[in-house]
Amino acid sequence: MTSGRPDYDWLYSRTRAGRARGPQGAQALLARLGAPEQAFESVRVVGTNGKGSTCAMLEAGLLACGVRTGRFTSPHLHAYEERIRVGGQNLDPARTATLIDWAKAHAPEAAFFDLTLAFACQVFAEAGVELAVMEAGVGGQSDATQVLGRVRAVVLTNVDLDHTSVLGNTVDEIARDKAGAGRGGVPLLTTAVGRALQAIEGVAAEVGAPLLTPERHPDLFALPHPPALQGAHQHLNASLAAATLRTLGYASGVEAALRATHPGRLERFEVQGKIVLVDGAHNPHATRALAATVGTVDTLLFGNLARKDTHATLAPLLGLTATRLFTAPGELATPPAALAAQYSGEPWPDPEEALAQALRRTPPGGTLLVAGSLYLAGVARAALKARGQGAHS
Repeated sequence: MTSGRPDYDWLYSRTRAGRARGPQGAQALLARLGAPEQAFESVRVVGTNGKGSTCAMLEAGLLACGVRTGRFTSPHLHAYEERIRVGGQNLDPARTATLIDWAKAHAPEAAFFDLTLAFACQVFAEAGVELAVMEAGVGGQSDATQVLGRVRAVVLTNVDLDHTSVLGNTVDEIARDKAGAGRGGVPLLTTAVGRALQAIEGVAAEVGAPLLTPERHPDLFALPHPPALQGAHQHLNASLAAATLRTLGYASGVEAALRATHPGRLERFEVQGKIVLVDGAHNPHATRALAATVGTVDTLLFGNLARKDTHATLAPLLGLTATRLFTAPGELATPPAALAAQYSGEPWPDPEEALAQALRRTPPGGTLLVAGSLYLAGVARAALKARGQGAHS
């Protein structure tokens, strides 16, 4: 019997807590569930940034083609159930409750990501999913999604320095781990460039994965028009999604993919004659792309997790405006007072109050940018929606 409301507190407390990363934990869980990952085919999406947007576009394209589609992504912005979707719909919280109850009884030692991946596979198997879009957590070869067996394509968005304590200290090392998701005879598609691409080429050759890139296959990656998602980086994500759909035989889904939206990715709100841009950019590669897209703004609201490279993440945004407010998206955030002292701004620890203050600092007709964390993006979106402000494309 389920206990009613899902025990999210228990689930979120299942931290990895020093346990080794890799597919072993997820493999053990899936074995207990009867190997549900064998019931459907999958597209694995790995990379430093752009995974969520690429997954959203792939989901939209596959659904438009009439494919029974699953989608597994992380993190969520508002509700845990965003992580597991079938047919374009979030998981029912009642099903989450039964899955958590099963885990309490049969796998109390398992880590959060491994549990969520196993839940997704179980749900997809039950729902008769034909093809699931599966976003990696961290890395490729070292990620829990390496357990997936019936992989039809591996999609590698890009590679930059992030999660260095886990994946390696150089772009080459990180690229090799992510490209390790590749496997013999399975298309490996990427829009990575430079040293990262060189490393990916080496791994693809080693494992026998056909490598598809815009340089080698320009027609495959070509777009008939820009995507709905804004920014030059989204053009790359869209070209990767389009190439994947074409490679899998779903070219007719490209138009739907280009129309896809994804919350918290340069999402635009209008509030009392002011524009609020909400973006989950949380590492240097992402904030460089964000800064290049927005150019200048009137006000910046920034908050990030302390385990991230705060200076490198914030640096690209400092030139956008001199009016900066800093907040704390969660208990593990970089202290706002320390950020304000170092980068010349105002500390407002509570994110909702910080958003209200940032709006006050933004002149009529001006633009406020909220960035630094997907957690902060989620809080900002919820607060804006509570004000009755809808997003605009």
